[in-house]
Amino acid sequence: MEQYEPDRLSAARLAAMRRSFRNGRAALTRRSLLRAFAGGALAVGGVGALSGCGIPAAGTTRGGVPADDHSKKEKTVTFSNWTEYMDVDESGREHPTLEAFTQRTGIRVEYTEDINDNTEFFGKIKPQLAAGQDTGRDIIVLTDWLAARLIRLGWVQKLDPAHLPHAFTNLSAQFRNPDWDPGRAYSYPWQGISTVIAYNRKALDGVEVRTLSDLLDNAKLKGRVGLLTEMRDTVGMTLLDMDKDPAQFSADDYDAAVARLQKAVDKGQVRRFTGNDYTADLTKGDFAACLAWAGDVVQLKADNPDIGFLIPDSGYMTSSDVMLIPNKARHKTNAERLIDYYFEPRPAAELAAYINFVCPVDGVKDELAKIDEEAANNPLILPDQAMQAKSRAFRSLSSAEETAFEEKFAKLTGA
Repeated sequence: MEQYEPDRLSAARLAAMRRSFRNGRAALTRRSLLRAFAGGALAVGGVGALSGCGIPAAGTTRGGVPADDHSKKEKTVTFSNWTEYMDVDESGREHPTLEAFTQRTGIRVEYTEDINDNTEFFGKIKPQLAAGQDTGRDIIVLTDWLAARLIRLGWVQKLDPAHLPHAFTNLSAQFRNPDWDPGRAYSYPWQGISTVIAYNRKALDGVEVRTLSDLLDNAKLKGRVGLLTEMRDTVGMTLLDMDKDPAQFSADDYDAAVARLQKAVDKGQVRRFTGNDYTADLTKGDFAACLAWAGDVVQLKADNPDIGFLIPDSGYMTSSDVMLIPNKARHKTNAERLIDYYFEPRPAAELAAYINFVCPVDGVKDELAKIDEEAANNPLILPDQAMQAKSRAFRSLSSAEETAFEEKFAKLTGA
């Protein structure tokens, strides 16, 4: 097991982190919003919430269709992203990495943070995609489970490797070959999301925590354990604890993991399943330990020296937000150049220093250290090789599996 203690953050980055805290309580962070809506919305509303927004069943089509590329004539690219997911200058109005891209290439970036959750955004662009029309966007950033669906539906374009030399070379191994997009033919990660075990040292009061089993079985932690409403994270971590691979599990394995969790729930070990609001429980000590998202832990550690995290020997779950080029996008080449730009060490480091997500780019550490040495040495931002080796991803689900698995998980959580 690898265990990491809280580290001191630079004054500049600490100030940035504290913007996410108001009146002593953790506000909704970008990562928390992502996870709450990416999977938690399914758990809360059931799979009906997904289908109710018009997302079709998974099919067999893979990849989109080429479109007329106006990149040479129109030196622009339109980029839709999540809120607070890009570096900004001191004024809070400009994005230095985007400005540098424009100065170098002459390509103007029309950047919009108009994505608040996956399902809602899909509802916005589905009519155009289904009708074979331009969405008005050249790059969109979606969580991997929804990106996989768009690829299956044939609604995003295949990328040209000739325009992505840095992306191909510098992509971290743990993000290189997802089962839903082998070899990254249609997508490249924007940032990674890690699920770890977080703890409040004061609340643990000497209780040793090394594995998820400690959270589920140790009577001294009864009623002080938190699990996530995101099915893929909670079940995935449980499968790992049971020596099952989340990338290859069977339906029986899934049922065994849910039964394992149900046992802990029935005996009162689990205080509750949470979305982003576990941050307040952990800070106050209502949770002695819980499953957590790494980006939140970076923030919590900045304000509370009792907060720490650990990576079980069995491993941890990783997912990602990815960049896609939708069908009929007018500026495909320009979009590919922007994607590739963020796989250069310097822009990737500048982005990582500001947003503190898991950087999917190799060779960034030296550049990041020039900006923020603490960030460069933080395994939640730049996982070392040992941590990367323990990274696991949840396998793609068929439409039938998604329905059945989410229903079982919703029953477990009481949603």
